[in-house]
Amino acid sequence: MTKLTLISSAIFSVLCSQSALAATVTGKVMDDKNQPIKNASIHVHGKNQSVKSNDLGEFAIEIDANSQLHISKDNYVDSRIAVSESSNNLSVSLKPTSVETVVVYASALHKNSLEMISPVSVLSGDELRNKSKPTLGETLKGLPGVNASYFGPVSSSPIIRGLDGPRVKITQNGLDASDASRIGPDHATSSDSLAAEQIEVLRGPSTLLYGSGAIGGVVNVVDNRIPTDNIDELTGAAEYSRDTVSNSNTVAAKLETGNEGFNFHFDGTKRSGDDYQTPTFTIADDDGDVETENSVENTFIDSETLNFGTSYVSDHLTIGFSYGSIDTDYGIPGHEHHHDHEGETEEEHAEHEDEAAEEPVYAHLEQDRWQGLVSYALHNNWIETINLRVGYTDYSHSEIEDGEIGTTFKNKTTEARLNVEHKFADWHGMMGYHYSDSDYDAIGEEAFTPASVTTTNALYLLEEREFGDVTVELGARVEDYKIESQITAHEHNHDEVEIDHSDEETIGYNESFTNLSASAGAIWQYKPGHSIATSISHSERAPLSAELLSNGLHIATGTYELGLGYNIEDNEAHFEPENIKQETSTNLDLSFRRFSGDFGYTVNFFYNDIKNFYFQENTGLVYDEEDGLESAIGAHDDAVAVYQFTSKDAELYGIEFDAHYQVTPSAMVKVFGDSTRAKLKDDEGNLPRIPANKLGSELQYDLGDLQLTLTGTHYFDQNDVTAFETQTDGYTLFDAQANYQLGLGSVDAQLYINVDNITDELGFVHSSFIKDKAPLPGRNFRFGVRGYF
Repeated sequence: MTKLTLISSAIFSVLCSQSALAATVTGKVMDDKNQPIKNASIHVHGKNQSVKSNDLGEFAIEIDANSQLHISKDNYVDSRIAVSESSNNLSVSLKPTSVETVVVYASALHKNSLEMISPVSVLSGDELRNKSKPTLGETLKGLPGVNASYFGPVSSSPIIRGLDGPRVKITQNGLDASDASRIGPDHATSSDSLAAEQIEVLRGPSTLLYGSGAIGGVVNVVDNRIPTDNIDELTGAAEYSRDTVSNSNTVAAKLETGNEGFNFHFDGTKRSGDDYQTPTFTIADDDGDVETENSVENTFIDSETLNFGTSYVSDHLTIGFSYGSIDTDYGIPGHEHHHDHEGETEEEHAEHEDEAAEEPVYAHLEQDRWQGLVSYALHNNWIETINLRVGYTDYSHSEIEDGEIGTTFKNKTTEARLNVEHKFADWHGMMGYHYSDSDYDAIGEEAFTPASVTTTNALYLLEEREFGDVTVELGARVEDYKIESQITAHEHNHDEVEIDHSDEETIGYNESFTNLSASAGAIWQYKPGHSIATSISHSERAPLSAELLSNGLHIATGTYELGLGYNIEDNEAHFEPENIKQETSTNLDLSFRRFSGDFGYTVNFFYNDIKNFYFQENTGLVYDEEDGLESAIGAHDDAVAVYQFTSKDAELYGIEFDAHYQVTPSAMVKVFGDSTRAKLKDDEGNLPRIPANKLGSELQYDLGDLQLTLTGTHYFDQNDVTAFETQTDGYTLFDAQANYQLGLGSVDAQLYINVDNITDELGFVHSSFIKDKAPLPGRNFRFGVRGYF
């Protein structure tokens, strides 16, 4: 016992070792013309401690050990300076840039957007507020390399470099969003972009921290629900906006306050809207008749979100928790039930059609989310910060049919992430442990994926070292992935109308996979404001329950889905999950960047070589409620196509870029675009629903308190399709924004008007499962006012 006590005391002493004497470091922040910079932020790395420079650029900050100061200011490149207790009268010079520098929280190593080796895009500040939409997909789709799945504007998930679903990790403050958006495209993501402080889109080695399967990227929504800086006064914000295309109204509010290290946060959003209007388009109904439409039915939304958070922040310790709730009703366009009208009278047929029209299917989404944070900054010779984030999410998505719950999808997730930031010799890095337990269940007639429990335990390591102008980054992750489920199988007798449940068999499925991932990258700052970055990564991914175990009718997509674990023989699906191979991806990125002066650009080239790529393939069979699986030839009109998840080797490659030029102090021009090519190897064809290439330009002009923006984006034809896809014509969208700053004393207020799709262009999204039924919205005027105090 004595020995254990001595060991524990020694370990505690090492971890908590620090100088007992605090020291004040002073300095001055100047620009490249030796002029003082006011309100620059000076932050002690690894601690929740920061100050602002005064009118003369001067600052003074307390440190208690050898530290690093992070100095940042909008429109300047960040600077990092090592300091000790004897440092004093520092002179810090910041170089100007026309690119906004933002600290990327998901990077784990406190890097800003210009220092990242991995390609990254960040929306924050006024740009995020102006582009914010109800869904993540619609908010982010204008970024290079990012598109949206689009199941109507109320359910739209991000697609990165042609990849979506489980290959794009969606997190909130670094923890999984834990919704059911990966189960079906009609399931909305639960992350709210309206309340976000910034939204980060990452690709490459940093994704290893969040999951080996995130080969497309990571979308991290950052908010301040657990305040990590001390708040000394009451601050808040409020916003109201109205959209004419759907008669929608949005109200959002935020309040924050604090006292003596204790901090409190509240935010809430209320949004309601009707079916959205579109340019005139035609659509064929179930009977083959062509109808003309000017709106997309069943796209209403009624949503409420509430979030509370509190924290205690001292020089070394931060501890806090938050609670958030979402309660949303939204329509599901194209969600139709197939009825056998054979033998019905005209009156009965009309009655069924009237019932379908009067009782559209809609979704009721509920989520309760708890998050906790404990962070301790040590600043000894090895360990800088220990950070623990925990979360629990209770998610429910119910589909309401004829006023009753038809199907409910539930997902309860427990997650924990422990990070230890450290230094070892000249290496600086992060090692950590990640635990996740997801309990998924589906109840009802559309429960095409059985209940399952997925448990993940992972260890990861990310290290970096500077060699002069070159910074090298290495990463690795080992992940134990386990999935458990009970599979119900039955033999369907074609001579019987009803299934004989006595023939059903329950099969217990329990499988484990070990996913290994590694990455290496480097960035070369070959001259000030210019860099070249490259990275290569290898990752393995095990199938999700939906990809592996699906067996049922998915009404939303109008298909019958089968998972990888099934084998079709004599038009019967048998559960035979042998030799399921992991999806293995090798990714290469090459980036060229310039961010100094009036002209800047970022150009990313990427290539993904993927073995055993999981995707849904048309089997050539159809499913009928009476006859089960059968050939599509001569099948009943109400039968739906059967799609099965399969795995084949594939490759994806492309380019994404954005460039800007500050023409005058008041005018800036931007050009952006992306191109993705995705196909199976061995000339087996194209991958399905790959977004069309896009090319756009943006003009920003400031007239004092008035800021004007005009954006034009052309989406090209998509002709690289599979055998069961139709081609999609290109279209061009023009959007405009006008913001006017109001002088209201201590309140910073803005009036704004956005005009989306100015020319009322008809556009169909190729990546959408219901593209022909749900074109993009028509011309929309959005009026709003926002204020900060």
